[in-house]
Amino acid sequence: MHVHRLEKIWIGFGLAMLLVFLLLTGVAAFAFGVNPANSHSSHEHGEHQVTKVVPTQLKTTAPFDMPGLRQIGEGEYEAVVIALAFGYNPDPIEVPRGAKVHFTVTSQDVVHGFEIPGTNVNFMAVPGEVTRMTHTFSEAGDYLVLCNEYCGTGHEAMKMTIKVV
Repeated sequence: MHVHRLEKIWIGFGLAMLLVFLLLTGVAAFAFGVNPANSHSSHEHGEHQVTKVVPTQLKTTAPFDMPGLRQIGEGEYEAVVIALAFGYNPDPIEVPRGAKVHFTVTSQDVVHGFEIPGTNVNFMAVPGEVTRMTHTFSEAGDYLVLCNEYCGTGHEAMKMTIKVV
């Protein structure tokens, strides 16, 4: 079979680009520690961390056996939230302005999103994983928490309110 000279050039170019992509991906994964299983990353207002939990045992697993907001220090709160079809438990949450809130979130059923528009809070709530992220609410008002991962037929109605007073 005869392959035209220009086809050989394009095949070579495509293979070269594939090798460059694989090389850059390998460097990012091994040299810089970029890895989906190692989801620890810093954000402007806090840390984002992931740990494990059994989704079918949330009602007996601390802190998800008592979801809600609790003060853990001066101007510092922990918000334990469970994402479920099609809402969040608890809803709403009320925090004082200027409070640093440590979100501890998981899902009991399917993958959900947890996004607070206008902030840096945006992560996935995955069954079996506990995601932690910190944010400081410097302005008063109602903040909407939206599910930005399609989770089923009621996805468009899935929301929660954080009232900053």
